[in-house]
Amino acid sequence: MAAVFLVLACTPLGLDNFGIEGLRDVLLFATFAVSLDLFWGRTGILSFGHATFFGLGAYGMAIATVTLSLDPSYGSLVGLGLGVALAAAMALAIGYFIIYGGVREAYFTIITLALTLIGFNIAVGWSSVTGGDSGLIGVPPLSIAGLTLSTAIQQFYLAWGLLAAVIFGGWLVLRGRYGLLLKAIQDNEVKAQTLGHNTSLILLVIFVTSAVIAALAGAIYVTATGFVAPDMIGLLLSTEVIMWVAVGGRGSLIGGALGAMLVWYLQQQISSISTNLWPLFLGCFFVLMVFLFPDGLPAMGEQITRQVRSRLPSLERKQ
Repeated sequence: MAAVFLVLACTPLGLDNFGIEGLRDVLLFATFAVSLDLFWGRTGILSFGHATFFGLGAYGMAIATVTLSLDPSYGSLVGLGLGVALAAAMALAIGYFIIYGGVREAYFTIITLALTLIGFNIAVGWSSVTGGDSGLIGVPPLSIAGLTLSTAIQQFYLAWGLLAAVIFGGWLVLRGRYGLLLKAIQDNEVKAQTLGHNTSLILLVIFVTSAVIAALAGAIYVTATGFVAPDMIGLLLSTEVIMWVAVGGRGSLIGGALGAMLVWYLQQQISSISTNLWPLFLGCFFVLMVFLFPDGLPAMGEQITRQVRSRLPSLERKQ
């Protein structure tokens, strides 16, 4: 894992400004994917509305800096706090009622799907605050303690640092007692309850934590791109992030990030041929992943490796 981040840290050395900006964006989307994997991969419960939290972080930052026109010297911190607070409050409120209400599996997925649809319609309809269909343009670069991260290389290393902190921090927490509790809940929540664990509280904590990480990624993303649009809180992004995690193999943290990078690369290659091909390819690719590689590409690679190793002794005997 450390080697992957070391390679990523050196990647900008061979890229132009446009390439660095693209890699910066995919690292922030990778952080977003890790936030979903933190919940879905460790609990087995799919949130189909995770873009809501990414969008709340993005809109919180844009509203503070553009709509409210706060001074850039402190506006970024206010926007960051506002976006994270909105996402945390939403996750806490919705999560409390549905998790403590015993809502799990497909019903949880449907409710979170509705959450994304509601968020999208609010973003479009509340135009005096959110900018409506056009969104908000002119979000200033992130400014912290007088340091303004205005260049692509500065923003890249901020995104790189955020992704590294989330993955290594998540790894440290999940390898301990809390990770074991989540594993027990995923295997058999009723049994974990009979052993005296407050499974609803454990699930709520991880749900809110994943929402906060998604909001952080969204808030930093708009300071890098300079704009926010309703698509950042819509159904398409919620679907894409699920595919990123599914491709990379859910439950590994780093898998979600690698899946986001792979799909982003494919999107760049296909969109360069025709922008109309990407939505069609996305749908077909997602269907194939569900039916052929439900555990992600890494699991498929491990399966192929095991098959090859099992056949090696027979091949050697024939020789």
